[in-house]
Amino acid sequence: MNKNFLALGFLGSVSIAGVLAQGPQIKFEEYDLPNGLHVILHEDHTVPLVAVTVNYHVGSKNENPERTGFAHFFEHLMFEGSPNIKRGEFFKYISNAGGDNNAYTTQDQTFYHELLPSNQLELGLWLESERMLHALVEDIGVNTQREVVKEEKRLRVDNQPYGRFITEIFVRAFKVHPYRWAPIGSMDHLNAAALSEFIDFYKTFYVPNNAVLCLTGDIDIAKTKLLVEKYFKDIPKGTKEIPRPKADSEPPLGKEVRDTVYDEFIQLPAVIFAYRIPSLTSPDYYALQMMSSVLSGGASSRMNKELVDKQQKALQAFSFSYALEDAGLFISAAIVGAGVDVNEMEKLMQIEVDRMKNELISETEFNKIRTQMETQSVSANEGVMGVATNLSNAYVFNKNTNLVNTELDNYLKVTRDDIKRVASQYLVKENRVVLFYMAGKKTSGQ
Repeated sequence: MNKNFLALGFLGSVSIAGVLAQGPQIKFEEYDLPNGLHVILHEDHTVPLVAVTVNYHVGSKNENPERTGFAHFFEHLMFEGSPNIKRGEFFKYISNAGGDNNAYTTQDQTFYHELLPSNQLELGLWLESERMLHALVEDIGVNTQREVVKEEKRLRVDNQPYGRFITEIFVRAFKVHPYRWAPIGSMDHLNAAALSEFIDFYKTFYVPNNAVLCLTGDIDIAKTKLLVEKYFKDIPKGTKEIPRPKADSEPPLGKEVRDTVYDEFIQLPAVIFAYRIPSLTSPDYYALQMMSSVLSGGASSRMNKELVDKQQKALQAFSFSYALEDAGLFISAAIVGAGVDVNEMEKLMQIEVDRMKNELISETEFNKIRTQMETQSVSANEGVMGVATNLSNAYVFNKNTNLVNTELDNYLKVTRDDIKRVASQYLVKENRVVLFYMAGKKTSGQ
């Protein structure tokens, strides 16, 4: 999951308050094949397109601590082909059909998706079934993708301004749970791994009983079920135990963690607060999301209005809830303006945190963020790919696919008191990491 440090502060805002309304209901069918593959189908003939997605419930948190980076590495390796797809031809099939495809990896999942003309649905199913049944896990592909991943790490993390801030925060915020390492993982671990280890990872996680196939768009459900059966029913169920960390394995942080890291690619320092928060399945998730909008949801949000516009101490200031399946972090950050001391910026940020803890937000702020939640809820389900992603994730993480239709209700149940309560409960010093992200040459051990 790529989170751009500079872009996260710009969350779309809606300033016109109105009557909140649930968006159109997403109708779907879901069922399991005998091999454990969960299938979700949504029929929508608005445009002649179909989204073909497969969501594997494996991310960096499922990795061996001595072999980090495997989940993200496989996101690349799974485009190497199969006995029926020559190396380098996976993308050609898609582009020749007039489609588009990609994939992403987070701490919790690896998600593959194709957007195709609806008359190419069967092509998408064939490609994904080949990936699931017998993808090529061979030395030539492993060696090739090692170099690809190394280059990606250099470009997006090591040599990117502020590119390491997520890595630096999580390694300090978690000491036991696998969230302590980033999905990009260790290049040393990938270099040291034998081919047999990659094959074992594939046979453990890339199995139908660890996957959700979601198809949305211009489909006929009855005909699509026959195609799903044709391409997926004979794929064997996985026989290996799927390792999952214990969600409650991480003890409380217990005290404030403070540190300074250096980045030679930046000119302006940053101050970052990261507070531990519960799982994205927690009832508090929705209040935390709304609190994030109060602090940085648009130009009139508190951090932007106070630190950037009024005091002109920060080039950019923002907060966001980085919620994950087992736990997460509520992150507030500011890029410090030229000539401003980081200690001064920390004090200014603390004032905004204390306001959230000690005061109810205004009715005006509350109405604005409720409208924002409605807008975001509706826009998230625009397009067949958005619907497929949300249906799939609702099942994988909540085991409630219909959350795609009811999530807005969860936001509308949040009160001003709830927002103040979660601020008081989670935004406390003994539950946070404070990081000064400074310009300078990276030192050994970081």
